[in-house]
Amino acid sequence: MKIIPIRKPQEALEWFRKIGVDACGVDAMLPKTVHLNILLEAQPCKIANIIKQEMLALGGDAAIARGSVSCSVAASDVLIMGTLKQINRLKEKLKNQPFGLGVLAEELSKILQNLYSEKFVLKTSQREIVLGERTLIMGILNATPDSFSDGGLFNDERRAVDHALKMREEGADIIDIGGESTRPGSRSVPTKVELKRVLPVIEHLKTKVKVDVPISIDTKKAEVARRAVEAGAEIVNDVSAMNADRNMAAVVFETNAAVILMHMKGKPCNMQKGDLRYHDLMGDIARDLQQSVNKALQAGIGENRIVIDPGIGFGKTPEDNLRIIKNLAQLKVLGMPLLIGTSRKSFIGRITGEEPRERLEGTTATVAAAIMNGCHIVRVHDVATMKKVAAVTDAIVRT
Repeated sequence: MKIIPIRKPQEALEWFRKIGVDACGVDAMLPKTVHLNILLEAQPCKIANIIKQEMLALGGDAAIARGSVSCSVAASDVLIMGTLKQINRLKEKLKNQPFGLGVLAEELSKILQNLYSEKFVLKTSQREIVLGERTLIMGILNATPDSFSDGGLFNDERRAVDHALKMREEGADIIDIGGESTRPGSRSVPTKVELKRVLPVIEHLKTKVKVDVPISIDTKKAEVARRAVEAGAEIVNDVSAMNADRNMAAVVFETNAAVILMHMKGKPCNMQKGDLRYHDLMGDIARDLQQSVNKALQAGIGENRIVIDPGIGFGKTPEDNLRIIKNLAQLKVLGMPLLIGTSRKSFIGRITGEEPRERLEGTTATVAAAIMNGCHIVRVHDVATMKKVAAVTDAIVRT
């Protein structure tokens, strides 16, 4: 006997083919092979009771608060437990019911669709980038004097360009250039200072050496983003998810750039000093990122121009960072490609006892785990090593 872990319908399909299941049987059995647990928060008792009854009738179940049946509580979280087939049938049964259950059915439908979306096409101002066939490597280029890991190493135009070209040779798929440190405790620098650091590097890479990979500008300032895209950048990587500068959304829309929306609690100067508690870590991050995505969509930015990032180390405890990597797949419900940046960060040093530039092996573990949990892009310092790590992990995930 064997226990067969089946995480998605495609895996079940492979077993059906090996067994030789009749084609008609495949269609009937495929949605029975995947079990899902979907949490609905703070539902009125009448809705919680309806969902409970419907799931029981379908052979599944739903966990609700003890007081829901008597309505002695105002609301209850609902944990729906069932196979993909049962939850799809629940969705159909809820469509025409009152109390807003039709809207809930639509949300369930979207979650199920997003959950198994693996490939995306990200549109930038200059190209289309396929995500999901393999993990892409974003190489970090800090043109700053004070970044936590390599501050001062590349804040000269020539050295910055040389490092970008080195990362490209090592296999970087994207070069992410930043002119302002966002390490914990860092203060924002004037726009003109940030522009002076990044524009010459971008212009040199695009016009003189004509680097053939996308350039991303790591900034939370709209003016820096605009000037950088005019100089040749095509992705805006905003650690504030377009919340620090009210003009950022308009700039991204007007320049047709792609945008990376990162979750952050607080600001770099105070993000590790305030209240780091979350009601529900992954749920809170997903909710905040969804709000940022909605803001982007309302500004006219296409859904196919957005990447989301849970913001490792940005207003999180070391334990939170580990939980995010472990539970990264939960963010799939948003239906957006995922980027993660763990490279050399302090939570790794807390485990290994090493300084930033000694955290290669620790970073390797986090990158592999993130890829196995659904990450599409990894933002790293050590491109050559992480390129190999990603290639092997991709081979494991896709076997």
